Amino acid sequence: MTHVAIDRSTTDSDAVDVVRAWIANNIPRPWVEAGRAGGAAAVRAVRSRREYEEWYPSFAASGLVVPTWPVEYEGLDVPPRLARLIETELRPFNLGRLNPLGLNLAAPALFAHGTEEQRLRFLPRIVRNEEVWCQLFSEPGAGSDLASLATRAERDGDTWYVTGQKVWTTWAHLADFGVLLARTDADVPKRRGITYFLIDLHQPGVDVRPLRHIGGDVDFNEVFLDRAEAPDSQRLGDVGDGWKVANATLSGERQMVSGAGSGGVDRIGGRGVEHALELARKHDRWREPLVRQELMRVYSEERIRDWTNQRVRAQLKAGRSPGPESSIGKVHQGGLNQRVQLLATNMLGMDAIAWKGASADDGYSATLGYEVKGMLRSRANTIEGGTTEVNKNVLGERVLGLPREPDPYQSSPWRDIPRN
Repeated sequence: MTHVAIDRSTTDSDAVDVVRAWIANNIPRPWVEAGRAGGAAAVRAVRSRREYEEWYPSFAASGLVVPTWPVEYEGLDVPPRLARLIETELRPFNLGRLNPLGLNLAAPALFAHGTEEQRLRFLPRIVRNEEVWCQLFSEPGAGSDLASLATRAERDGDTWYVTGQKVWTTWAHLADFGVLLARTDADVPKRRGITYFLIDLHQPGVDVRPLRHIGGDVDFNEVFLDRAEAPDSQRLGDVGDGWKVANATLSGERQMVSGAGSGGVDRIGGRGVEHALELARKHDRWREPLVRQELMRVYSEERIRDWTNQRVRAQLKAGRSPGPESSIGKVHQGGLNQRVQLLATNMLGMDAIAWKGASADDGYSATLGYEVKGMLRSRANTIEGGTTEVNKNVLGERVLGLPREPDPYQSSPWRDIPRN
């Protein structure tokens, strides 16, 4: 298959016609009928995850997955205006982008700091979901203070050997590659001795161990590296300049998890405020004044968050990396989603705590209702993607222009900094 016939010279009306024709000819008819009748929720009812993954290469081949990207990277090289029209036509059919960490974490760094050879090697495979990605940044002693990381990389000719431990690595158990930060110079201040690598996880010296969270599922992992190899051709940016490269990834991560309208992961933990409204009506809680007041409060916040995120989304669709402004949506999302999921669970009354017993086969996770699992999962929202506290510092320093938080070790060599 080839890309759809849309480029920068295509008129708005012609672009809409092309996308509608592609939908009619390429999306399975039951999905189309469900989408037109009931939107994304109806599509989920008639389409399994496996069916979507098997069909996904058709979507990737069209260029519609990342329409603003250049054609050589599986995009269409169209302006944001046309990309918005395309997304409007596709939205009812729930065509979520697979490989979100590749698209939102690895790709911004490749665009901002990669060579053309690196972009051609990795970006098309990211779009086609042929190589799945994760992020190897956080460590047991370097979470909020990421720059203090201790994983080291030592060079021998054209190969770097990486040794250390990463933790809270989302979907590492499913990934083929990871973006990785490692220390390459311990004799300079902590932010100047870090280098950014793209590393193959399917090799000796990489041990991925799942971490089961409170809802019973596995999203996170710890990753042990014992002289794992990273060719110098898979180094992004200059040696020692990894902190600068990482900022493109971190901004993309904050934007991805900042919620509705962000163009990334819509919600991590439960469904949106509309679901809470449906539950209130279903369980006859809508008549209670305090319930209505709380529902309207989170509904208003959801709309404000959407509008705030549109500025960041516009930057992405214009082909620019998201800036520190992406932390605004991240900070707001964390607390808001926790309140939304707790409210949705509250609408259930006693049903929220009366779970059936787990059997040896289905386990704890299978006994939880959807809303309860969403509420439990949302507790991580103020930690993952950068803690709320760290992101408030980013907002204060890089958006509001406030003085930096005092750091007595800012100019000290990394090897002289106290660590736990």
